[in-house]
Amino acid sequence: MNSSEIQMRIASKLQGRSQLMVAFSGGLDSTVLLHALAQLRMQNFPHLQLRAVHVHHGLSRYADLWVDHCESVCRQWQVPLKVLRVKVDSQRSGVEAAARDARYHAIADEISHHETLLTAQHLDDQCETFLLALKRGSGPTGLSAMASHMPFFSTEQLRPLLDISRAQLEEYAANYDLKWVEDDSNQDDRFDRNFLRLRVIPNLRDRWPHFPEAVARSASLCAEQEQLLDELLLESLQSLMSEDDSLNIDGLLPMSEAKRYALLRRWIACFGVMMPTREQLQLLWSEVAMAREDAEPQLQLGKSQIRRYRQHLYLLPPLRSLKDQVIAWDPRESLSLPDGLGELQLGSRGICVRAPKFDEAVSIRFAAHGTLRIVGRRHSRPIKKIWQEHNIPPWERERTPMLYYGETLIAALGVFITQNGQAVADEPVWNIHWTKDWM
Repeated sequence: MNSSEIQMRIASKLQGRSQLMVAFSGGLDSTVLLHALAQLRMQNFPHLQLRAVHVHHGLSRYADLWVDHCESVCRQWQVPLKVLRVKVDSQRSGVEAAARDARYHAIADEISHHETLLTAQHLDDQCETFLLALKRGSGPTGLSAMASHMPFFSTEQLRPLLDISRAQLEEYAANYDLKWVEDDSNQDDRFDRNFLRLRVIPNLRDRWPHFPEAVARSASLCAEQEQLLDELLLESLQSLMSEDDSLNIDGLLPMSEAKRYALLRRWIACFGVMMPTREQLQLLWSEVAMAREDAEPQLQLGKSQIRRYRQHLYLLPPLRSLKDQVIAWDPRESLSLPDGLGELQLGSRGICVRAPKFDEAVSIRFAAHGTLRIVGRRHSRPIKKIWQEHNIPPWERERTPMLYYGETLIAALGVFITQNGQAVADEPVWNIHWTKDWM
């Protein structure tokens, strides 16, 4: 495949997309991709709106030099470049995964929903990804390896080099005398991907020269099977999911284990989080879905968690405990709540409670205990029962702002008002509006 053929193959993958952002590391793969797009813009497609983004992870002593190189290349090819600096937290998932997560989130914050993200994974990368999935014991989803086209946050991601080998990219670079940077960590075979690239795949290719192409076909067949299952199970999944995206457990009970796990995987995939292992799926069903009725079970899945409430499964983002927070509130100003829970302000709408007396300090808290008497009820009830009557799941009870005057609970905003907070005729009142940015 000559250079012109590579350029036209890339062009065919664009399918009319004209606003493109290239993830540009400065390595061989992204250098060829960016150069080919710049050539296409100059020769065949002047309407292409092309820009690049380089993520500075700070993990290599050469990181600043890579930025200099990328800036020089982009100036030469007249491609706007944005450098994004990120911090990598490897405590949870290791350096590789943490760097990838930081990189994609930084790009997601920069990219417009009108743009398409182009990344430069190639045929050999696809082979490595397949073998890594095989090593983990993955099923058809994992063995599908990397998709050539997939959603990316609010937009989409293309991998136009997936059917082009690294050797073909090297020939392209030599033809145009391209220069690129080499990441020194790529020679460290302590990393699984590098071990495959340096020690395993060369031997496989020596024995079977077309091994990467055969692996790519297998990955493609697995992807086709998964797409077929997606289509066949879509109606069942939709019937099990509620408006709040929770999943009905009772509907899963009569199904075979294979179908149940397939639906659980597809439900989890709706949230774009890490796909569970088979062992995690078994735990999800046996220890969360099938836990005793009075339990509050949960399963940690990466940074997210799956919990059960009233025979439904909920997949939740990381939730910081707020039960010990006490926030003084001057009602003359709006109040921003912690952990992205929104904002409180006085106005003409929202719940109506009595205004505080001059000696009552106003605060917002996220915990209440004991027995309460609320407006509309003749008798006092334990607060746990009140939450249950209002169908508030346990994790939302410590994230619902509660209005206190002194040490007296006045209201749980959006849920109930206590007798101590009831508005009385001819006395001052407050209308408190809660803007729920987090919903």
